[in-house]
Formats: sequence, C-alpha cells, structure tokens
Amino acid sequence: MPAQGKHRRPKSISLGRGLAAVTTGGAVLALPVIGATSAFAAPAPAAAPQAVAPAAAAAPANSVAKAAPAKHSVVAGETLSKIAREHSVSGGWKKLYEGNRKIVGSNPDLIHPGIKLVIGAKSAASSDDKASKASPSAARGASADRADRSERVNAAPVAKAAPAAEKQAVAYTNDLDGWIRESLAVMAEQGIPGTYEGIHRNIMRESSGNPNAINNWDSNAVKGTPSKGLLQVIDPTFQAYHVPGTSTDSYDPVANITAACNYAADRYGSIDNVFGAY
Repeated sequence: MPAQGKHRRPKSISLGRGLAAVTTGGAVLALPVIGATSAFAAPAPAAAPQAVAPAAAAAPANSVAKAAPAKHSVVAGETLSKIAREHSVSGGWKKLYEGNRKIVGSNPDLIHPGIKLVIGAKSAASSDDKASKASPSAARGASADRADRSERVNAAPVAKAAPAAEKQAVAYTNDLDGWIRESLAVMAEQGIPGTYEGIHRNIMRESSGNPNAINNWDSNAVKGTPSKGLLQVIDPTFQAYHVPGTSTDSYDPVANITAACNYAADRYGSIDNVFGAY
C-alpha cells in the first residue's frame, strides 16, 4: 500500500495586541498593533504509483499431429501374421488382432477376405478415461502448475517431436523360396528353431516342393489321416502344432511349414535334425 503522507500540526499563534504611543503635537494616539503569524501544513508527498506486473504471455504449445491409422483390405490367402509383417506392426499379429478383435471375431486364425483391418488401432482405454480417474490433489497440482507457467514471461516454446522413421514392409514371393522365408520370419517371432537349408532339404524329400501333395497309400492314409502339404503333416499333428497367426488350412504353404517345424522342434530339437521320415 502507498505510504501515507505525514502532516505537521500547525502551531496556534495568538494575536498580540499592543498599544503604540504616537505623539503628534502632544496628543497620544493609541493605535493597536496586530502581529499575526501562522504555520502551514507541509503538502503530503504524492503517493508512489503501484507497480503493475505485466500480464504474462502464455507460451504457445506446439501440438504434434497424430497420424491417422491405416486400413488394410484382406484378400484371400492372407493371415494376421503376414499382414502384421507387411505393415511392420509393433507387437506382431497379436497386436493387430487386439486392435481388430471386433472385426475379426473370437478366432484370430480365421479372417475373411474383404474385411477392413485398421493398422495401428489402439485397444487400451482412451486418455480421457484415464484423466477422469486422476485424484483431486493431482488436479489441484496441475492447476497450480498451469498458474505458475502463466506468470513466466518469454517461456520457451515446446519442441516438436521428430517423426518416427517408417519401416520398410517385407514382401515375399509366392513360390517355395518365399514360403520358406516367410515361415522363418514367423518362426523367429515364435522362438521356433530352424534354418532355410534344413527346411528346404526336408521339403524336397517329402513333397518335391508341391504344396498340394498328399499321401494316400501309407499307414496314416489307411487310418484316415493322410500326410499333406510341403512337409507332409497329418491333420492331428497340424492341429496340435499349428502356429497362431497362420492359416488353419493344412495345405497352406506357410502354415504347413511352421506347424511341421514346430512339431520337429518339440520332438527332435529342430527341423535341421530331421533327415528322414519323422
């Protein structure tokens, strides 16, 4: 608050009345002599103007725009695992399935041609729901922090986040070489051992590279479970060692290879250790 000016109390000065004798021709005239003095209060000093802090300018926040999720239209023969690899989905087919569970349904191994999958969809609760659960004390702290920031002058602007580099999608050829390489990628995700040479060697012995090969004459065929596909897998074995994210069709080249390698890893340690009928 401005300081109050101090005033000096004026002193009361009495009027002095006296008689002065003036002689004029012997006559004495009594004339009153009046002396008056007075003191005046010192003027109050002007109040110092109150300093007004300039309003702080809020620092502009540079928001980073979120990229819209991409969409993929499923075609015949595709699997969640294959689509996840082509689009370099972090978390693989499981993450892709979590974000599209309502579209795909309860069975991730069965996806229908023509459905639209969202690449990059989030399955977690929205940030708004999380914010609504914040404690009152946290909200008060955030409010106080905003008030504190509002009083900072010339605040530095928020730096923009650098865009993440997009990964190059891997495309596989629709032939024996492409099927083996795609199977190896799935096996690497699932921790199934095996090499290109070991898979190729066993395929050439079992089916000569024909994905539609079937054995209708051995003991398995007599039991009603003929060996099928590139690595000649019977249906019970295929179903027991089927790798999630691949096709449920035992004739599918990638599904057949990965299921057979999964079985070989369980029984022999690796497909590389198989050199005959298995």
